[in-house]
Amino acid sequence: MFCYLTGEDILFSNDAFGHHLATEGMYNDLADPCALHEECIKYYANILTPFSALVKRKIEEFAGLGLPLKMICPSHGTIWRDNPMQIVSKYLEWADNYQEHQLTIAYDTMWNGTRRMAEAIAEGLGQADPTLTVKLFNVAKGDINDIVTEVFRSKAVLVGSPTINRGYLSSLGGLLEMMRGLGFKNKKAAAFGAYGWSGESVKMLTAQLKECGFDVQNDGIRAMWNPDGDALEQCRAFGRDFGQGLK
Repeated sequence: MFCYLTGEDILFSNDAFGHHLATEGMYNDLADPCALHEECIKYYANILTPFSALVKRKIEEFAGLGLPLKMICPSHGTIWRDNPMQIVSKYLEWADNYQEHQLTIAYDTMWNGTRRMAEAIAEGLGQADPTLTVKLFNVAKGDINDIVTEVFRSKAVLVGSPTINRGYLSSLGGLLEMMRGLGFKNKKAAAFGAYGWSGESVKMLTAQLKECGFDVQNDGIRAMWNPDGDALEQCRAFGRDFGQGLK
């Protein structure tokens, strides 16, 4: 819900165009522009992604009024007084199934086997396409909101976990549930993981990625125990094949 103050030409935009960055200065031109952009895209990715169609419709509704605009005052975050339409343009961009030439690898590991797989897959991706930005996260150690933001930026996501108790590690469960709720569109995905006994994690992760709405490209890749040279080369080949599909 927007509120427009006539005479002063100020748009009070409620939750739209805000973020969770506390700055010493009240206005956008007094904030670090890079930090401001990162906080704005993180806010959009983690909160507004499911409402992208409504975001686009509301912006078009306001723009259609042709009202003069000097400032945008969100309910939290800096006030946009220097070229306030810059954040509006970004919202329209982010609302349109946004993606960069990037892939995010999110994994957890027990004895570093799945970590080594993730790193080998990342090597293969780089071999297939040196221009592809690859972001690698240990979900148990990273901030889940930062990881979701990078998934939002990405055209694909690879998710990895070893098998534990005929399932996958709980940290991946939290990330998958967040991604399911956000309803990302037009993103490819696949799963990977090491195992010692039954090895169900990759199959289960693949099913969860499909439920999240990702375009799952294959059945994933598994490696038994801590992957040796041959297994790591298979991971590189997996990365190369996946990377070719992103060009």
